[in-house]
Amino acid sequence: MTTRGTARLDVLLTRAGLALSAVLIASLYLIVGAWSPTEAATVRPHAGTTCTQTAPFPFPSKVVGIARTPDDGGYWVVTSGGYVAACGDAPYLGQQTTLNAPIVGIAATPDGGGYYLVASDGGIFTFGDAVFQGSTGGTRLNKPVVGMTVDPATGGYWLVATDGGIFAYNAPFLGSTGSIALNKPVVGMAAASDGSGYWLVATDGGIFAYGVPFWGSTGSIHLNQPVVGMASDGATTGYWLVASDGGIFAYNAPFYGSTGSIVLSQPIVGMEATATGSGYRFVAADGGIFAYGSSQFYGTPAFAPPPVPPAPTPIPTPVGGGGGASCSISLSNSSPTDGSTETATISSNQPNASVTLTKHYKTTTSTDSGATDAGGNASIDFNIAQASAGYTVVVDASVGAASCSTSFTPV
Repeated sequence: MTTRGTARLDVLLTRAGLALSAVLIASLYLIVGAWSPTEAATVRPHAGTTCTQTAPFPFPSKVVGIARTPDDGGYWVVTSGGYVAACGDAPYLGQQTTLNAPIVGIAATPDGGGYYLVASDGGIFTFGDAVFQGSTGGTRLNKPVVGMTVDPATGGYWLVATDGGIFAYNAPFLGSTGSIALNKPVVGMAAASDGSGYWLVATDGGIFAYGVPFWGSTGSIHLNQPVVGMASDGATTGYWLVASDGGIFAYNAPFYGSTGSIVLSQPIVGMEATATGSGYRFVAADGGIFAYGSSQFYGTPAFAPPPVPPAPTPIPTPVGGGGGASCSISLSNSSPTDGSTETATISSNQPNASVTLTKHYKTTTSTDSGATDAGGNASIDFNIAQASAGYTVVVDASVGAASCSTSFTPV
């Protein structure tokens, strides 16, 4: 098992010594927002799809990472469910969708012939020429793993947890923040192009450097949105940080552009940079790709649409229309005499339905029954006997699911 170390004192001192320069650099970014120099590439999110997939990412997939090919002619995109899309010249080598924990990142092998997927429990899945060299998949972790990077020198890899704990496999352990109380959790890491060390980045933009130079951070600056990832500049040994709104913070590395002032459909979740430091890309949770500098756009993954909700069960419309059960009653005589016969004629949209006719006399109530025909009509005769003259008798009819009423006044 890899032992976690503590951050070196010289790194912390260096970080403190450069705090002022970090404030100045980041303050400039906050002022200029998403200003892009003339060399910045045009932003082309969702321009189409030229990516290889076994099928569209199932709904509601969320992208969690991106990795480039060595020649920067393509990239892989992965979702938390382990689905992979290979875009440009990136070969599609497989995916892992049976998981104990969600996927949190992807990293390519140095020759681009394979890639690793890493889960939040530290489980490692290899494809192509990627070689499994160990994992924490069966180890109880203090904090979940949030990312990984490949050692360009050894072909091994490092995993990083949210507390800054480092797990090294066929790669040198150079330090960690696993035993330090952090202001904010670590969200990612990047390795030097020669494998000499690595940087960790926290959500507040705090940088922890091991075996590599510290060039600045946003650890003491109020950010509009949290930092979600970083990439190293192979030409200058500098690095870039990216926030969830696509804001870029460049330290000893050129600024090529950002989406800091653009309203995004979904937050940015990660970034990668060219081997020569001539450009970078970042990816949003919906697979949107934003390319700057020499980096090119090679497509976005296809996503399956949300499932169509089942159609509601239609309510049968009774014969006769009207949108609901209804009826009406008419009487043969509204002022009948005592001992006469009255006829109630019922019209409804309730065909072949039972009918109950209720008469509410002054001192008693009586009922008669019948049924409607196929057209919803019925006639019921009833006798009027010993009715109180001048007292209005209410007549109610229950016709299937409908009800209606009328009245008569005996004379």
